[in-house]
Amino acid sequence: MREILVDSNVILDVVTEDTTWFEWSSGQLARLAEDHVLVINPIVYSEVSVGFERIEDVDAALPADFFRREALPWEAAFLAAKCFLRYRRAGGRKRSPLPDFYVGAHAAVRGLPLLTRDARRYRSYFPRLTLVAP
Repeated sequence: MREILVDSNVILDVVTEDTTWFEWSSGQLARLAEDHVLVINPIVYSEVSVGFERIEDVDAALPADFFRREALPWEAAFLAAKCFLRYRRAGGRKRSPLPDFYVGAHAAVRGLPLLTRDARRYRSYFPRLTLVAP
């Protein structure tokens, strides 16, 4: 079965029942879950967990039988840092985009497509990354 890394914004759209993106995000998750393993990493987990009081509630929102949890490869940490440096040198704002670079680097290093609705930065810094995006 193929794998796909899922960005936190897609999960948050579903969890928060976002009025703009719920339909697209929930539809993509349902469609892709039919023939893909949905993968998340500690960055995605932490970004989703911000809205929850208890770890049990996060775990219920990200069930292990639906989302496979995968550690970040060391190579992804290196690639994320290099892309972030390029971003900063190009005048990028400091406003903590590093988690996005970790997610993109994880997908790139593992050769996974990425399900996201925020494709602009990923396209700029990971041009060979396969994206599933609106």
